[in-house]
Amino acid sequence: MSVALCLIAIVAANEARDPLHARIDQHIAAGFADYAKNAAPIASDAEFLRRVYLDLSGTIPTVSEFQEFMADRSPNKREKVIDRLMNSFGYVRRMVWFFDVTLMERRPDQKVPRAAWESYLQTAIAENRPYDVLVREILSSDGSEPNTRAAAKFFLERDMEPHLVTRDLTRIFLGRNLQCAQCHDHPSVDDYSQAEYYGIQAFVSRSFLFPNARAANAVIAEKADGIVNFVSVFDKAKKQYTITPKMPGGKAFAEPNLEKGKEYKPSPASAAAPASTPPKTKPAPAAAATAPIPVYSRRALLAKAMTEPENTAFARTAVNRIWAMMLGRGLIHSPEWDHEANPPSHPELLELLTSEFVRHNHDIKWLVREIALTQTYQRSSEIPESLANRESIPADRYLVAELKPLSAEHLAYAISQAGGQTDTDRAALGPKGTEAQLDARVAPRIAPFRSTFAAPAGEPEDGFTASLHQTLFLKYGAAVRGMLATRSVQLGRLTDPTAVAEQLFISVLSRYPTADEVKDVTEALGTASDRNATLAELTWALVASAEFRFNH
Repeated sequence: MSVALCLIAIVAANEARDPLHARIDQHIAAGFADYAKNAAPIASDAEFLRRVYLDLSGTIPTVSEFQEFMADRSPNKREKVIDRLMNSFGYVRRMVWFFDVTLMERRPDQKVPRAAWESYLQTAIAENRPYDVLVREILSSDGSEPNTRAAAKFFLERDMEPHLVTRDLTRIFLGRNLQCAQCHDHPSVDDYSQAEYYGIQAFVSRSFLFPNARAANAVIAEKADGIVNFVSVFDKAKKQYTITPKMPGGKAFAEPNLEKGKEYKPSPASAAAPASTPPKTKPAPAAAATAPIPVYSRRALLAKAMTEPENTAFARTAVNRIWAMMLGRGLIHSPEWDHEANPPSHPELLELLTSEFVRHNHDIKWLVREIALTQTYQRSSEIPESLANRESIPADRYLVAELKPLSAEHLAYAISQAGGQTDTDRAALGPKGTEAQLDARVAPRIAPFRSTFAAPAGEPEDGFTASLHQTLFLKYGAAVRGMLATRSVQLGRLTDPTAVAEQLFISVLSRYPTADEVKDVTEALGTASDRNATLAELTWALVASAEFRFNH
């Protein structure tokens, strides 16, 4: 072996021994000339703490948690807080939000109650169910069994409508927005063909809601026959194509030839009937006592085909979405536009993350932890002097931490904590109160925030939008003002203006105030005719600030 090959082998061996978070940083640094010189420094302890609490628990730290972390002088204190948060109920709650919004996109809860759906996700996340297992459950459940009905919510709330389901399967799980390939090959993305679109639709075209899509207790049924044909609207010859189930980039699945009259599984009632009574093998959906279940199910095939290792787009899309959750933007941006003309910012890194995710059995918790441990994740959001004069900073180089708007859920929980309401709830539970019990008290306050700050139903939450309605909600809304009252009372017990300013900024913004901010608070209190009212306004001003609205 040559010297050069030996050196390459040694480097590769060293890289393989490095933990994933170290290798992530190596790939990010290699993606920009003089990265170390130009990148923002590692975030301060205060900036890091607020960020990691919001990302891993869905809320901001308490005053005591902030002070304890700031006083900790151990070199691994960041790793310790990451592990503590990831083993808390807060992590489960935060990931329930992530998967709920990713999979359901704020759709109304018409066939599966929200409580049942969230309970299903909580159980899966608490036991760290592998992502491929979770998705197989979601795509294979027919909703007929009470203990597994919640898993069928993805299909049930979309009424099993073939085009809607096809669009969302490809967008959410494969990172390919094929909506515009329904009538012809995609007009602007060469990679997206009409055949791909109908190859996915063939998995679900035979499925429907039984007894009908309007029934709240509908279940997913499936016919044993039915072909998928398509014609391009641009084809003057109107040539018709027939397609069987097929994943993008994969081969079409061969289908069995079933004996006529034995295409369906007998219902339990039919199976128990006397031998002289032949079972109904192909009941009419509108009249049958039970939904028809075919011996060969294309939808069951979908659950397997989507999640098998050979379908690399599945794991690739998953890690890209989790990366975007943590870093504010995907390596492929946006996550549903994975195609040749929109390559990943760091192709080798995305390939590494994908292969390691599969090698670690689709372990979501492991991947989130590795990303949180990176210097890339822990960089400051403040623009360094080396980049101050640039007209634009390339966001896809991860030189500076991205500003991430708080979701509706994050905002509700953070305001409840900042305003002191969560502290009151915690005290009411007493020393034996659990995180789950505390969450049960805070969770009902989310509803008005969802209706005000969440994206419209059926649309991905991508980017930040502000409206007059949101401004008025924050300024005058009873949901916000009511949660801030406790903090002003707590601050009112302090007589030293400096102590007031420190407690105020720690409780709301998770940082110490600057000298100018202490001065502003002191002056406001010194001229106040109603001290409690002034403290309430100061608390509100910080909650309504841009600094509070973003995870930075």
